[in-house]
Amino acid sequence: MFSKPAEPRSIASQLVILFTLAAAFLLCCGLGVLYWIFVRHAFEEDNAVLADKISALRADFNKAGDPKGLNEELKILHAGERAAYWIRVIDPQGATVAETPGMSFLLPAAVFPKPESQNPSALKPKDYRTSDKLFSLAATVEEAGGQLCTIQVAQDRSGDEEFMKEFGSLLVVVLALGILASTVIALTVTRKGLRPITEMTRSLKRIGPKRLHERIPPEGWPRELRPLAIAFDEMLDRLEDSFTRLSQFSADLAHELRTPIANIRGEGEVALTRTRTPDEYRQVIESSVGECERLSAIVDNLLFLARAEAAEGHIQRTLFNGRAAVEKIAAFYEPLAEEHHTAIACSGEGEVQADPMLFGRAVSNLVENALRFTPPGGTIQISIASDAAHSEITVKDTGCGIAAEHLPRVFDRFYRVDSSRSAQGSGLGLALVKSIMELHGGSAVVESEVDRGTVVTLTFPKGAAPNSRFIPGT
Repeated sequence: MFSKPAEPRSIASQLVILFTLAAAFLLCCGLGVLYWIFVRHAFEEDNAVLADKISALRADFNKAGDPKGLNEELKILHAGERAAYWIRVIDPQGATVAETPGMSFLLPAAVFPKPESQNPSALKPKDYRTSDKLFSLAATVEEAGGQLCTIQVAQDRSGDEEFMKEFGSLLVVVLALGILASTVIALTVTRKGLRPITEMTRSLKRIGPKRLHERIPPEGWPRELRPLAIAFDEMLDRLEDSFTRLSQFSADLAHELRTPIANIRGEGEVALTRTRTPDEYRQVIESSVGECERLSAIVDNLLFLARAEAAEGHIQRTLFNGRAAVEKIAAFYEPLAEEHHTAIACSGEGEVQADPMLFGRAVSNLVENALRFTPPGGTIQISIASDAAHSEITVKDTGCGIAAEHLPRVFDRFYRVDSSRSAQGSGLGLALVKSIMELHGGSAVVESEVDRGTVVTLTFPKGAAPNSRFIPGT
């Protein structure tokens, strides 16, 4: 069995976690530095006080002259009191001359550091811990009666240690409350910041086939989300336009297919109403075959458009003589042009890089359209021009022309300018031309004036083949 993949975390949870972690890190750093500075300051201050105490003892020692007198002073000073400092004087023979009462049991002489300097400011105190107390120990030497005596001083720092613990606990509580407050702030800020996305979600849920006009107004949105709202509205515009075109296309397709099918059915029903002669049956069959050919042409064109949009396979681009290709097309349509009393002429020179079959189909569609809408006595001019980057094929006629309001949609499927044209062709010719040009990475441009004619220009690029993919006839 396969385990279910873990769902990705939401943006809100990620933002809250990251914000809380960042705040916790900053609080830890800030409170840690504060605790370190405070402890360091207290430690240095205690050392300074200890050094001052040693200096004062040395002064008293010199004043008394006899260490035994200091012993009596220590007994009187600390009788019945809690000693903050513990003092011991040791003669050169290692005998204790004077000390704070009870010091020998609590702080033996061996635990003190050896005196290294007579300068109190250069002393390096040593920490010593008993079962329930913390002491800072220091030792120095002083001359008395021609001999050097050792002075050992212990400072009781148990109260300072207890205060540091309480201060540390207070900082931990502050840190916990700070992290909790950061989490609450992160939740509030994140919900407020993501509120526009929630509103966008509500707007999207309202969008449907009958509500494609729904839009997300970008005004009042945060600057970071405004491009998203604009892009989404533009996407909805494209969807609405595509849906409208698809609906129109479906209606046009149904109309195009219904007409020949109705003709075939009507002729067959009429033929069956009574007995017919063989010639009459032959006429009905010929008419039905013509309608079937029309249906087949529509289906073939639609399949071509669908395959072109799906881009199945690479187009076969080759470099060939464009003038020879257009003259061949003109020669093919020459008999039909003579029937319409229309002249076809070719001009220009140049090479074209394209798929020869698709090139021929595109130009043929343009010539066929021109023949269909050019009155007798008119002319159709096929010209070619080429440079290092592009090749242009222009088909110009002297037909009835197209009004300006129709030009943006002439390349749409089944689109025809007026009802008089609806009986001629299927409205797929120019759509095929546009698809062929898109496959080649080129363009198709139409210019027209009513009663003066139409000019369609096909531009084929030269060079590397585009990414469009299509195999003719697949």
